[in-house]
Amino acid sequence: MKELSVNHLLGIKYINENDINLIFETADHFKEVINRPIKKVPSLRDITIANIFFENSTRTKLSFELAQKRLSADVISFSAAQSSVKKGETLIDTVNNILSMKVDMVVMRHSNPGAAYFLSKNVKASIVNAGDGAHEHPTQALLDSYSIREKLGDVAGKKVVIVGDILHSRVALSNIYALQMQGVEVKVCGPKTLIPRYIESLGVTVEPNLRKALEWCDVANMLRVQNERMDVNFFPSTREYAQQYGVDKPLLDSLGKEIVIMHPGPINRGVEITSEVADSDHSVILNQVENGVAIRMAVIYLLASKIQ
Repeated sequence: MKELSVNHLLGIKYINENDINLIFETADHFKEVINRPIKKVPSLRDITIANIFFENSTRTKLSFELAQKRLSADVISFSAAQSSVKKGETLIDTVNNILSMKVDMVVMRHSNPGAAYFLSKNVKASIVNAGDGAHEHPTQALLDSYSIREKLGDVAGKKVVIVGDILHSRVALSNIYALQMQGVEVKVCGPKTLIPRYIESLGVTVEPNLRKALEWCDVANMLRVQNERMDVNFFPSTREYAQQYGVDKPLLDSLGKEIVIMHPGPINRGVEITSEVADSDHSVILNQVENGVAIRMAVIYLLASKIQ
């Protein structure tokens, strides 16, 4: 049996193209499973997984829980808001206490970049990074690439523009790594204040003009403006942002070609994209959500197969 080159999924930069292809092949199988009348397989009946979320999450948390239950794993969920972390307990002590209950795998979201990597070096369990600060969100990037592959038949050779708040986005960084690994040309587009200074060192071109970016690309991944990570204003107003970097139906129709619209969610309707665009045939947003379960099933299954 083929296996991953890693024991944890900490970020896209720690895996290789063979790993991505194996995850996609495995997800193809699980996508067929979750579309059956009986959507469960007994693959991980002997595995216990803890979901440890130190940041709020709706789609990612539900997607991981559903993926785990579809694989018949035992699942425990932990919310930092109701935990001893509030009393000053360290991250390692918190996780080690959970692991002492014979937990095999930890899925963690944390506000600090590098938290998942730090944990992988200090505890004896398989770690899946469900988002660490503004650093990486590997399963989101995998499901985004998988959704492009499903819609366009292949990922290699495509042109993808990532639009919006690149500076604060873990989705952007993971997507850049994953897409480039698969032979995709990547551009970013957004207000100058929301484009990191180092971005071109990643082999990414900056296109400040949204229309030019859309005329160039096959796929536009529209990111949410992450107000919760901002302590100053990075642009004058939401209305001005929407006028310059928001996509509406007239703009799409005027391109003279079909492009795919993606969004990692949650959508601020009327800001990044209008409702008309979000609900149009251009959009694969709901496909991304469905594919998220299959991708996370694949990741968990492949990592669990490496647990001794």
